[in-house]
Amino acid sequence: MFVKDINFSLWLDFIERDYIKHEFRKLIKNGEVNGATSNPAIFKNAILTSPAYKSRLSELGGKSAKEKYETLAKEDIKEAAEALRPLYDNGDDGFVSIEIDPFLSASVEDSVAEGVRLFEEIDEPNVMIKVPATKEGYKVIEELAKREINVNATLIFGLEQTKGVLDAIKASGAKKAKFVISVFVSRFDRLLNPSLPKELQNRVGVMGAAAHYNLVESYGLPNVKTLFASTGVKGNDLAPHYYVDELIAPNSVNTAPLDTVVAAMANSAKTAKLPIAQSEIDAFFEKLKDENINFEKICDELLMDGLKQFEAAFKEILDELA
Repeated sequence: MFVKDINFSLWLDFIERDYIKHEFRKLIKNGEVNGATSNPAIFKNAILTSPAYKSRLSELGGKSAKEKYETLAKEDIKEAAEALRPLYDNGDDGFVSIEIDPFLSASVEDSVAEGVRLFEEIDEPNVMIKVPATKEGYKVIEELAKREINVNATLIFGLEQTKGVLDAIKASGAKKAKFVISVFVSRFDRLLNPSLPKELQNRVGVMGAAAHYNLVESYGLPNVKTLFASTGVKGNDLAPHYYVDELIAPNSVNTAPLDTVVAAMANSAKTAKLPIAQSEIDAFFEKLKDENINFEKICDELLMDGLKQFEAAFKEILDELA
């Protein structure tokens, strides 16, 4: 637990075979992280650049590209889950997530079937199935939740997405499963900073995330946490742990790249910055309107871009493994 007295967790947004076997276990032992996340882009970089997969791939020569990918991904996720299991057993998160094939996102039936299959084949209780928060995704989340499968609802930018996920979880009647609402943060600032006055720069992601956090907390669902994602810093104008410091909140999670985790452990003040009063959040977004920023449209654009990026990363893996 990163900040134990307020139940704020820090998860590692990184998966790679050798790292899981060695350094990842040290982070867990030292209490620096208590969970992990993955996505198609992370697996693409790991599988296509790390030598740790070469010998295993040579043993999978007769399988299809997707079978090769799934075999490697499931092995990595299972090992990470085993490393995190003592934390999970002690109620200290201990989750690791794996995403459903992004090309299935338009099909509820196929997505549910793959989510159930992955959860059963990895066969660890602390695995989360990652589902994009789209209209189809809400139905997928509800169906997985009905089966008491943990879910990481991802690629969340707009408040309607968070509401859709929360309503799906509530409708499922899930009792044992755990859920995180993965709100993407830094992409707003990277996109909007050039068109904003200095006092609004590097604040859109934080204030938006604060609004999502307030909405999640207002539902009062004991098995749901807000997770702040996309919290790495690009460029040198911000401290590398900026989006960790600014989003420390009770009953929440921040998943961050390795360099951000290291910086946060060394430098973060570890004091709560959220919740922020909704009136202050609303006033901030009124200022965005004054700058002719259509925030809802930007949320939609970022969601579509995120879906395309995950599809592109997944296609690149499969093309290389074919």
